[in-house]
Amino acid sequence: MQTKQPVSVRKRVKSGMKAVLSVGLASALLLTSVLLPGNALANSNPAEGEAYAAPVSSHDSNFSPATLQFLKSKTGLDGEQWDNIMKLVNKAEQDSLKWTEYYGYCEDIDDDRGYTIGIFGATTGGPNDTGPDGPALFKEYDAVKGAANPSVQGALARIGVNGTMKGAILKINDSEKVFCGKIKSLQNDPAWREAMWHTFYNVYIKYSVEQASKRGFNSALTIGSFVDTALNQGAEGDSGSLEGILAKSGNSTNEKTFMTNFYAKRTLVVDTNEYNQPPNGKNRVKQWSSLLNMGETDLKDADAAVKKVTGWTMK
Repeated sequence: MQTKQPVSVRKRVKSGMKAVLSVGLASALLLTSVLLPGNALANSNPAEGEAYAAPVSSHDSNFSPATLQFLKSKTGLDGEQWDNIMKLVNKAEQDSLKWTEYYGYCEDIDDDRGYTIGIFGATTGGPNDTGPDGPALFKEYDAVKGAANPSVQGALARIGVNGTMKGAILKINDSEKVFCGKIKSLQNDPAWREAMWHTFYNVYIKYSVEQASKRGFNSALTIGSFVDTALNQGAEGDSGSLEGILAKSGNSTNEKTFMTNFYAKRTLVVDTNEYNQPPNGKNRVKQWSSLLNMGETDLKDADAAVKKVTGWTMK
């Protein structure tokens, strides 16, 4: 598993991508998919690009059937739970609950980590990120597209980007406008979405699930809390990473007691080290701790609760 330097919260999004589909009842979604056949959320399988029937729920509609099956088999959580996790993550990252609009996100946020890309903030690397996960994302994309010997260079060639690997760092030779334009064009590419979820799992989700499981925890709220910490502050490494926060959170086998300690320890560091712009980090953690206190640990039938805890204003 890869480890990565933490990704600081987005300072401000320079440009947003408009949603192409509003989610409604399953029947309405099916009708829309007929009227708008080009929408990747409604009518394509990210693994194969083939048509499929309307999703079971509005939450499931934000994932392809292949991704839903992948996440269920790897984490034990369903589409509704992952949709709520991603809303909480994206509120703190992009100040928006519409996380599906950010598969094509790309920006140099001037944090010396290179370009920040996609729904989990993959980076190309720089002085503050010498172990970036962006290269893994591009290599996975090449694999999903069918390359016999997947490579970063193969993926860059596919999307028309000029770049080279300098050690572990991916150096982009194109301008930000050109490079990010290419990434934004992948917003609805089924293979790009699949590659992103596979890389997200390999870099952050897998470790987070393992850490929850070894403590006897399997709730969506705990797994989501660990994933949010890992992608924001790093999965493994120094005292500010998920690994470091867990080491300081005690050994209680009571999940609520442990997580209460975990949130308290994370709050102490979440606005330091450029993890977040104060006070956004404290509000970020408060989203999760508030849901714990509300008893919303499974993140099921939690639409109103998620909306309530994400109502804070990003600075």
